[in-house]
Amino acid sequence: MTVLTRWEPFREFSTLQDRMNRLFRESFSEAGRDESLVASSFAPAVDVYEDEHNVTLKIEVPGIDEKDIDVRVENNLLTVHGERKIEKEEKEENYRRVERQYGSFTRTFTLPNTVDTEKVSANYDKGVLKVALPKKAEAKPKQIKVNVGTAKAIEGKGPSKAA
Repeated sequence: MTVLTRWEPFREFSTLQDRMNRLFRESFSEAGRDESLVASSFAPAVDVYEDEHNVTLKIEVPGIDEKDIDVRVENNLLTVHGERKIEKEEKEENYRRVERQYGSFTRTFTLPNTVDTEKVSANYDKGVLKVALPKKAEAKPKQIKVNVGTAKAIEGKGPSKAA
């Protein structure tokens, strides 16, 4: 099975630092409560699965317009970029807590050599971006029929010898 992975070695440390900063800001300052509505970057959840014909990615991007999503394939890299914007009219409400993440994201995946990059397609429906990565014909498994019989029967079916 081919596995797609992304390489972001310090993302977890950055996220932890952001959470700790927010915790201290909200706990010790009154001004920090207003800053909790500031947009931050996020990484949407992705499911990757493979069958005999495709590698498929399902990316959760609810609340993002399809015009704000960019999918590109270049040098065997699939890059998905998008942005979830905070709505202006909601910003004026008296929120006590904001847990939804806003801002831009970029996810990059290294594609295996078995993917036909000319036939990649993307579909956006109900907040889920589905990217289909078809496999090349030579990478698809082929089933070989096994004939039942003796070795002489197979030899006898070869070209006849002229006498």
